[in-house]
Amino acid sequence: MYFLTGWPRRLLCPLRSEEEPFHIQPSSQRFYFAVLSETQLSVWFSRPSVLIVSYIESAKAAAQFGFYQKAEWKPDDSMIAVATAKGYILLFDVLGGGDDKYLYEPVYPKGSTRVKVTPGYKEEQCAPALSLEMKKPVDLEAPITSLQSLQEDLLVCTADGYLHVLHWDGLGSNGRKTICLTTIPFSLDLQSARSGPSLDLEGVHIRCMEYCVTLDGFAVVLSDGRLGFITPLSNTITADQLQGVWAADVTDGTCVAVNNKYRLMAFGSASGSVLVYMIDTTTGSMQLSHKLELTPKHYPDMYNKTGPVQLICWSPDYSVAMVTWECGGLSLWSVFGAHLICTLGEDFAYRSDGTKKEPIKISSMSWGAEGYHLWEAGILQFQFIKSALTVNPCTSNQEQVLLHGEDRLYLTCGDPTQVHSTSDSHSHTHLHPCDGSPLHHPPNPESSLSQGLSTLLGHKHWQVVQVRICNIVCLMDVSVCVQFAAIDTAGQCMAVAGRRGFAHYSLFTRKWKLFGNVTQEQNMTVTGGLAWWNDFVVVACYNCADQQEQLRLYQRSSNLDNAFASVTKLHSDTLLLNVFRDMVILFRADCSICLYSLERRNDSPNPSAHVELLQEVSMSRYIPHPALVVSVTLTSVRTETGITLKAPQQACMAESIMLNLAGQLIMLQRDRSGPQVREKETPANNKKLLPFCPPVVLAQCVENVWTTCRSNRKKRHLLEALWLSCGEAGMKVWLPLFPRDHRKPHSFLSRRIMLPFHINIYPLAVLFEDALVLGATNETVLYDGLQGSSEPLEALFPYCTVERTSQIYLHHILRQLLVRNLGEQALMLAQSCASLPYFPHVMELMVHVVLEEEATSREPIPDPLLPTVAKFITEFPLFLQTIVHCARKTEYALWNYLFAAVGNPKDLFEECLMAQDLDTAASYLIILQNMEVPAVSRQHATLLFNTALEQGKWDLCRHMIRFLKAIGSGEMETPSLTPTSQEPSSTGGFEFFRNRSISLSQSADSITTGKFNLQKTFSMPTGPSAKGRDAECAENMYIDMMLWRHARHLLEQVRLRDLGCFSAQLGFELIGWLCRERNRVARVEDFVSALKKLHKDFLWPFPVIPVGSLSSPLKNGRCRTVLSTRLLKSQSADSLLNSDMDTATPQAAPANHTWLDGIGQRAKDMDTASSAHSNQHSPQTHDAFLSLLTNKVEEYSIGSATDLTETSSVVDGDWMMVDENASTLSLSQAELEHISMELANKGPHKSQVQLRYLLHVFMEAGCLEWCVVIGLILRDANVIKQVIGFLDSPEVPQETVQSVRNGLLAVDTWASTDCLGYKPFLSLIQPHLQQLMESVSEQVQPEAFQATSQSSKLGVSEVGVAAAPRPEDSRGVAAPLGLALPSLEPAGSFPRPPSEDCPPEQTEEQGEEEGTYDCTLS
Repeated sequence: MYFLTGWPRRLLCPLRSEEEPFHIQPSSQRFYFAVLSETQLSVWFSRPSVLIVSYIESAKAAAQFGFYQKAEWKPDDSMIAVATAKGYILLFDVLGGGDDKYLYEPVYPKGSTRVKVTPGYKEEQCAPALSLEMKKPVDLEAPITSLQSLQEDLLVCTADGYLHVLHWDGLGSNGRKTICLTTIPFSLDLQSARSGPSLDLEGVHIRCMEYCVTLDGFAVVLSDGRLGFITPLSNTITADQLQGVWAADVTDGTCVAVNNKYRLMAFGSASGSVLVYMIDTTTGSMQLSHKLELTPKHYPDMYNKTGPVQLICWSPDYSVAMVTWECGGLSLWSVFGAHLICTLGEDFAYRSDGTKKEPIKISSMSWGAEGYHLWEAGILQFQFIKSALTVNPCTSNQEQVLLHGEDRLYLTCGDPTQVHSTSDSHSHTHLHPCDGSPLHHPPNPESSLSQGLSTLLGHKHWQVVQVRICNIVCLMDVSVCVQFAAIDTAGQCMAVAGRRGFAHYSLFTRKWKLFGNVTQEQNMTVTGGLAWWNDFVVVACYNCADQQEQLRLYQRSSNLDNAFASVTKLHSDTLLLNVFRDMVILFRADCSICLYSLERRNDSPNPSAHVELLQEVSMSRYIPHPALVVSVTLTSVRTETGITLKAPQQACMAESIMLNLAGQLIMLQRDRSGPQVREKETPANNKKLLPFCPPVVLAQCVENVWTTCRSNRKKRHLLEALWLSCGEAGMKVWLPLFPRDHRKPHSFLSRRIMLPFHINIYPLAVLFEDALVLGATNETVLYDGLQGSSEPLEALFPYCTVERTSQIYLHHILRQLLVRNLGEQALMLAQSCASLPYFPHVMELMVHVVLEEEATSREPIPDPLLPTVAKFITEFPLFLQTIVHCARKTEYALWNYLFAAVGNPKDLFEECLMAQDLDTAASYLIILQNMEVPAVSRQHATLLFNTALEQGKWDLCRHMIRFLKAIGSGEMETPSLTPTSQEPSSTGGFEFFRNRSISLSQSADSITTGKFNLQKTFSMPTGPSAKGRDAECAENMYIDMMLWRHARHLLEQVRLRDLGCFSAQLGFELIGWLCRERNRVARVEDFVSALKKLHKDFLWPFPVIPVGSLSSPLKNGRCRTVLSTRLLKSQSADSLLNSDMDTATPQAAPANHTWLDGIGQRAKDMDTASSAHSNQHSPQTHDAFLSLLTNKVEEYSIGSATDLTETSSVVDGDWMMVDENASTLSLSQAELEHISMELANKGPHKSQVQLRYLLHVFMEAGCLEWCVVIGLILRDANVIKQVIGFLDSPEVPQETVQSVRNGLLAVDTWASTDCLGYKPFLSLIQPHLQQLMESVSEQVQPEAFQATSQSSKLGVSEVGVAAAPRPEDSRGVAAPLGLALPSLEPAGSFPRPPSEDCPPEQTEEQGEEEGTYDCTLS
């Protein structure tokens, strides 16, 4: 509403005086301020704020009259009355200096088009030169307590109990009347008034008095603290024509201020609170409306310590009141009691070092003309910005917050392009031909502009638009400030009116549009406000030249000129204006309401608007004074929602008028009781609008009203509701109630319901679909300036800023509906809002608020709401999360009450497990740990731990391990959720290798079989040091048992990939465990099924034999073992594939070698990497291709990349090489097919790294059967050779040897029938198998390993590439399985998928041993 901004501003007084000013009094229009010190009267001008004249009393006169005390202006500003300490009234004539005498004039830049065109130019834009002349003083012979000016009279109250009526002009015997207070009859109401006084008023006088125009009476505070209201029964003020009423039970009144717009009287009391009274229109009695008082909740230190109220001052628009106390401090309140600002706390009251400041004490204050300044008697100005709703309430149907200061606007809109991209339903944005800003389209009833605005809530910054630019001042004279402001629906255009004319601004172009003809601007005064209708500015103004009230519409893209305006003459002054769809509603000074239709016409080069009067409604019977109407709104709201159900199009029609009459919301809706005529049967030009029913009062104490003209079938509750701001009572919503599924509504159920709810911010806008209220709040920035006793008043103040705020209100409405047993309506409303991102928070808030109220109540609650709320939330899938989140944010003492209503936490935990919501189940464990014995929480934690292990939720598993240890060690608080670090040397599995550089590619020759010693394997560290673990031993054993059980389960099911993930993620001592389980669960029962399972788990393709293998040129004994290595390592592949992410420096082949040089070279390395990468999330097949590129003379490189699964193993016919230079290749087609087959038979690179790692683990643990299975899938002859060499060791059990032999026989049998691709490899390892056969007592014929097909004729050396151990082309990092680990790629490979974006780690090139595999990992 009103917000402090910046620092207070002290005005410089050119006259030096020892006297401190103590009283300030504004003139009726607030153009002038009279400032009093003991012997000096000064007159200041408001804009610019300058001293005009000062009158200094002589010492002799001061001794005769006494010091000055109070001042009062004559209504026409021509005289000032000053009351003195000795009972004198001094009257001063305020004399002008003539037409050409001005103290200050505005200076315009050279070449300015601004000229002095209007008769009132000097008076409005110049500070006049005035003089003061004292007339004959009037002696009232008693101390003066109060002055009050009427039109022709001055009322003076004296301490002897008399009321003096002085005529301003004639102060002789005829111009003076005296009324004794004891002769005025007082009663509790006017109906029970009897002749003669009913109060004992002997010795009592009036301490403070103020006249209320709209109540036509005087609010008075008597010297004994009683409050009263005196009404003149006729036009003349005489003793027999005055009647008083008094407020019961109040005896501590101190001061009074009246609010003419809302017909309220605010009385200060000695207790520090302000009592706001209204007059009951039926009985005439004084009724307490509300109180303005600080609550101990917000101000525990200052409650009841403020002292008596010293001053109350209403703003010029009567929307806020400023209150000060004798002990100091300022406080700002809205008209119906919403608290806005208080200087008794926070940075206002304390310095940065924590010391307390002295509160600001103000002896007198007054608001400036437009409410942008609060003048303090010491010539200090507090600066304010205010909501546009205070003076131009037509913005209440929009969803932006618009504030304005005297020379700038603050708005909550975001980037114009973003707003238009979200709100514009068209495929492209249409721009204006003139200014390039987006065109406005008629609002789509089904579209939600609010959804686009919800993106603007993420920050607290304002868009600030300066109204003054450069040297031109838009509206722009020094004496002019913003009087009206309006913003369009999209939040991209603003219109601003000053004292003369108006201008508009586009956020899209960042440009103002001003009147080109200054005369037109100066001849126009905006009276009834501004509004936007599509692309037009609607202005209710007064034409000074024609002396005519007009309604004008200006097109935004046209020049701002009357030639392009649509002008409609009006018969009476317009006070208020508003727009609804294509209609304008005006409220006029004769208390009538006019409805006009608006129609856009494009028949001329410049679009124009056609305005037509539709209807005129007289309200003079219901409105006592036109100034009492705060706002007028046209809406589609009706009491009968059933009608809108039958005819949804009527939701868009203007069905009712909402009138805020002095805080009473009155509704006039169309009378549909008569015969209804169908629209189709009525000619378009003959449509008569229905009359309105008599008005109905909807609500009291209403400050603002919001409604929308949009419709949305999914959120009808919110969009067809009426939203009210009601001061200290919070907000109210008039909500429609709909029958469910279009059933017939219950006859006893009303169509609408008024629901009140409290919010913590002052509402300035409502986002209807988003269920949000937008507001603003004052924030302070502390600045310690001058320290010490001489600290000036303004230095006590912190710097004030205004920040945007927002608040959810949906939970309040749902709760109110549940209280009223309207659960079905609450469910419909909640389901319509379930897609909002903060809907879970709404549910939590509702539970939390009800729980806090009921669980902390001192009185028993007969009908508790919490069970109803709990039942309501079970209708939504987020029930379990809502309850546990609310419990975790609530103190432990309330948990029993909560779970008594929602259910046992053990049951809720089990529901989470059944729903597979493990994270929520983990939160319930915290509840169980605090509410149950440790055994119960251990049992449930074990359940959750096992489920998390099975689902691979490793983070949760780590938390559960710590949780179980905390329970075991007796810690009852929640365990820390930060992961604990472990020493690499003390953790088995993958952690063991983190700081070790190992070679996974040792050849069989480098290992002496006879020196194989299993004891060396067992010597590996198997766990953390036992030091300090005695107390945790049992708990750790319990956890270890669960981990062992899970590892056994994985190994039994041949889930090696999951076993590797499990080991790496939880630091499980895999090698140590495998050593213990080597002869139990770590055996391989079925080699064939294990091999198949590994192919499936690791996405490894089954090997295939090329169709043309029988005629392949490679069977001539030239086994090209280095073929793929040399091809893929060539640098020339850089130009083939994008290698930006490659991390290894490719090793180029020497120029004097060809790619055939490696034939016959003995392979020394095992496979470590492949050029194929598999996306770990979604394996998919890419087209593999071969292409040739020239590196140097007769050097060629082939790059390939595949992403193959088991089902994507391809035969040679799938890959074709197309190149016009193919004839120059020395490779035949068959050779290339064979190379492609080699690549096709390899799995993803990551799987290869994982398999190599597992091979190393099983080798270290001595699980030789698994080593054979992995060696088979990798088709690595060295592994098989190594394992068979180990089998000769006497330490290897005979069962293992027998198992390996039987397994290999089974694989050979399976390969002969189901997978011929394995036959070449089995033939390659035939010599090692022969060695194995001879080592066991039961000999097997070598023919068992010969291929049964025709391919058996291939010798070992004839198998080709697929049968040879292949040196590899790149180095990688041994990875924990399932993780996206960095790999070191060859130059020609595909870059890694985006999901594998871990930082690569560089390793040293090892030139000689190309396949050496470095497992170092940071």
